[in-house]
Amino acid sequence: MKDLKIVFMGTPDFAVTILKTLVENEQNIVGVITAPDKPAGRGRKLNESAVKVYAKSVGLNILQPTNLKSEDFLEELKALNANLQIVVAFRMLPKAVWQMPEYGTFNLHASLLPNYRGAAPINWAIINGETKTGVSTFFIDEKIDTGAMILQEEITIEPEEHAGSLHDKLMHLGSDLVLKTVNLIKEGSVTTVPQQETADIKTAYKLNKDNCKIDWNTSIDDIHNKIRGLSPYPAAWCTLINGDDDLDIKIYSAKKEIIEHKDTIGSIVSTKKELKVAVSKGYLIIDDIKLPGKRTMDVKSLLNGYQFESDAKML
Repeated sequence: MKDLKIVFMGTPDFAVTILKTLVENEQNIVGVITAPDKPAGRGRKLNESAVKVYAKSVGLNILQPTNLKSEDFLEELKALNANLQIVVAFRMLPKAVWQMPEYGTFNLHASLLPNYRGAAPINWAIINGETKTGVSTFFIDEKIDTGAMILQEEITIEPEEHAGSLHDKLMHLGSDLVLKTVNLIKEGSVTTVPQQETADIKTAYKLNKDNCKIDWNTSIDDIHNKIRGLSPYPAAWCTLINGDDDLDIKIYSAKKEIIEHKDTIGSIVSTKKELKVAVSKGYLIIDDIKLPGKRTMDVKSLLNGYQFESDAKML
């Protein structure tokens, strides 16, 4: 049985749950590496990462390097004398960092690798209409999310699943997988399998304004999947043209209505209780929406105080 001394690297809430699982299972965490504090809000007060907040609460040693290649940081990291590093939702590591520990550096990724390597695997699995996804652990190498696989666990994506709920499911599934991986390394029984490189591997591209915009001319399933896959963050958006209003709005949830119609694609049909957008082979019935400068609200609340013209449309 190996005596593990672990450095954990991560930043957001997703990583906190995994770190907490390791701590609660009495793994020896000798250091935590997380992002530097950043100014946030109107007062530009320094904001600590979720991982830092948790690590402080349980008295863990914290490092917040601005440059992972700096000699000062590398010396600090080396001084921790760790023999295993675990990375969850952090950033790309230089070779000098990932090759440092005796038993390697492994990463938890929220997809069934080799599919959905990249920055937004949870979002793209839903956007692309997948019916299953999962979590994978692998040893880090020179490229992004390409290293030798250790373990993988699969989960079903429900038809109405959105990115927020899938995120939470994968977070807990990932905690169990990381713990299993640590135990295999501790026992000296870990085995790996190279990732299979094929021509049809799907990529989890970084989300930006362009790829979050709704194209109302695509299929009803594609639009519905995009809304689910981007909810609650960063949210699918489009432009509402309504009388003199020309507004960029966000849509957080919608339902499909499959029905033949003769309405123009993108045109809006509204009543006192319902708002829907004409698409190919049906309508998207909008449930939750956000107008600029307003809070997110359900459509019934919106329709109580906002009037749609007969020629209103979504672009």
